[in-house]
Amino acid sequence: MVITSIKRIIRSGFINFWRSGFLSFAAIVVMTLSLSVFGAIIFANAFGHAMIDQVKGKVDINVYFSLTAKESDILALQTTINQLPEVANTQYVSSTTALANFTNKWQNNALITQALGEIGYNPIRAVLNITAKDPSDYAGIAEFLGSNSALAKDGTTIINNVNYSQNKLVIERLSLLISIVEKVGSIIAIILIVLAVIIIFNTIRVIVYNSRDEIGVMKLVGASNMYVRGPFVISGAIYGVISGLISLIILAIFAYYSDRLLIRLSGVQGINDFSNIVNIFANYFMQNFGQIFGVIMGSGIVLGAVSSYVAVRRYLKV
Repeated sequence: MVITSIKRIIRSGFINFWRSGFLSFAAIVVMTLSLSVFGAIIFANAFGHAMIDQVKGKVDINVYFSLTAKESDILALQTTINQLPEVANTQYVSSTTALANFTNKWQNNALITQALGEIGYNPIRAVLNITAKDPSDYAGIAEFLGSNSALAKDGTTIINNVNYSQNKLVIERLSLLISIVEKVGSIIAIILIVLAVIIIFNTIRVIVYNSRDEIGVMKLVGASNMYVRGPFVISGAIYGVISGLISLIILAIFAYYSDRLLIRLSGVQGINDFSNIVNIFANYFMQNFGQIFGVIMGSGIVLGAVSSYVAVRRYLKV
């Protein structure tokens, strides 16, 4: 008997859904927009943090030494820097090695080869590459390099120039971009959710009004409150299911076609070797499809069913 009642409630819910026509369509459109924005926020967060992690690995400090710096002093400074708790690792390239790398790179350029021969000495500076454990530690490392601790044994400076990687600016821009996207996206999602609730309220109110005769007959024959209210809640859940499915399709299309565009919009198109970033949305969507499906579908069903239930409690007095 209970199973039969549940089947009838579900069937009545589908009937109410089809009867609503345009109102059902409007509710689905707004709910789809709400869920899509919510999913886009999840994607934007994953994309932004993936890009930041990618860029973090490229941020470093390059310390260029004076041409007169002794290699023993440079190696002593490298040892001191390695002992700093903020430093992850260092890599020293001597002026001789740097010159060999430069010559090998431009060996087919006769003009550069001739110019190096005419100079008569090695113009390439030794360089020490420093990678910190966290990008926030570079300021402290740079401050150390400018202190007396970085001087040679005789008290003279051996450092010619300290160069921060320009990727540090990219990280700051990406962090700001993520924060803005999350805040703006959250505001838009809240607005759309409110609109969805309002439309569902009005849809349920119209359905209740159009079904007033049927509801009266059901009450006369002794139908329970659950039997009378149930179909309206089912209709709301149907809105959520359809909206969730459409949103997942939109997010899937978005995941597969938007990565390169967002990289350009992020202002990092000049950064090389972003192969790990391309397709991050597609990979994230596939790897976390179960969670995304549960969140989007669950949010849609809860939003539709709860909104319908509250509307029924308000507009349907049984």
